[in-house]
Amino acid sequence: MERNSSLWKNLVEEHPVCIAWKQEAEVAIYHLASILFVIGFMGGSGFFGLLYVFSLLGLGFLCSAVWAWVDVCAADIFSWNFVLFVICFMQFVHIAYQVRSITFAREFQVLYSSLFQPLGITLPVFRTIALSSEVVTLEKEHCYAMQGKTSIDKLSLLVSGRIRVTVDGEFLHYIFPFQFLDSPEWDSLRPTEEGIFQVTLTAETDCRYVSWRRKKLYLLFAQHRYISRLFSVLIGSDIADKLYALNDRVYIGKRYHYDIRLPNFYQMSSPKMPRSPLMEHFQNSRQHCDK
Repeated sequence: MERNSSLWKNLVEEHPVCIAWKQEAEVAIYHLASILFVIGFMGGSGFFGLLYVFSLLGLGFLCSAVWAWVDVCAADIFSWNFVLFVICFMQFVHIAYQVRSITFAREFQVLYSSLFQPLGITLPVFRTIALSSEVVTLEKEHCYAMQGKTSIDKLSLLVSGRIRVTVDGEFLHYIFPFQFLDSPEWDSLRPTEEGIFQVTLTAETDCRYVSWRRKKLYLLFAQHRYISRLFSVLIGSDIADKLYALNDRVYIGKRYHYDIRLPNFYQMSSPKMPRSPLMEHFQNSRQHCDK
């Protein structure tokens, strides 16, 4: 106990303080190292953020090591800074190799830069998504799905071209690049259920799309909950876009259009279907407002 007390006394109470400050400033390389540290710690996340951080921190430690060797002549300060420089350099090389090793086909590069990268999805996560898919070409006037015939066994995302959606020969809407081809069908089925398309999807131009097999995609969701939540958001947003596209085509009267993929629109637009009291109240209120 007495020994610990004397050690504390030597460290705190009898520790020499700065009586006279050094008048001249340190050499420029010391200040350069400090600036690099400040800028380096402002880096972001992700692969390129880590490259930014480790490159600047590595240069900062290198400058500190040179300063310790040339000006301070302190072996311990030089050793620590040089070791930290080596660690940062090794981390930089490792991350740069990972970034360079992740290469995709042109369709995946376009898909990542246009849809996934703005959402903050990292390259390793996107690589996991891409490895579970395939790129398919659909020629002009060929059908991706036929009404009442094609089974719902995959999920596809259009990369280039334009798809026309029809039901009973009537046009519903277009599908443009970076939209899902079959998001309503996917959302309407549970993982254990099976179904068939109730619309026809025809290529108006030569198209390229990325496709995931249903079973393989559900297996991917089970392994990676983050990817499952990501696709849930993307599919929900895609369905909302299709609803807006159909908004000006749905009306009540003798002539009506409906997307059979959307049961709510079908019930609202079909005169043969019994309407709920809430729907009748909505229609009566609308007629009253028109008068």
